[in-house]
Amino acid sequence: MMDWVRKLRRTASATQAELARAAGTSQPTVAAYERGVKSPTLRTLDRLAAGVGLEAAVRFYAPMSREERRSLALHQAIAERLASEPDVVLARARKTLARMSGVAAGSQTIREWEVLLDRPLVDLLPILTDPSPWARELRHTTPFAGILGPGERTAVYRRFQAEEEDR
Repeated sequence: MMDWVRKLRRTASATQAELARAAGTSQPTVAAYERGVKSPTLRTLDRLAAGVGLEAAVRFYAPMSREERRSLALHQAIAERLASEPDVVLARARKTLARMSGVAAGSQTIREWEVLLDRPLVDLLPILTDPSPWARELRHTTPFAGILGPGERTAVYRRFQAEEEDR
């Protein structure tokens, strides 16, 4: 559920301190949720969402495969880079997508990415870390390849491996 708190905060375009203040908790508590040190209850998630004018909803999906979880870990890091350097990351993703469309012209997934890359950042960021089957499928054909350098990818893979061992 730590990803849900981060996703909620990003959707609300809030800092940890702003989310905490709005929900009547502390910034260290929000940080602990995001790091996975503490686990919020569903009631807490609902209170955090309400604090920033949103509504929490629970959805259930088939479990992700190891490959899908690894892709999600990479895309979480990509989402962080996109949030901090939107112009650079989007320009590179559009360039990659143009190359991809030359190879797979007419692909539904590529058309979807074309639309998504033109949407506001607040709409695009959550898709990168969405566990839904649709988002999983989109990540199979990501235009964000190459956004992370080799060292960054290695660090993500190492963290992922450690988390998988703790599962």
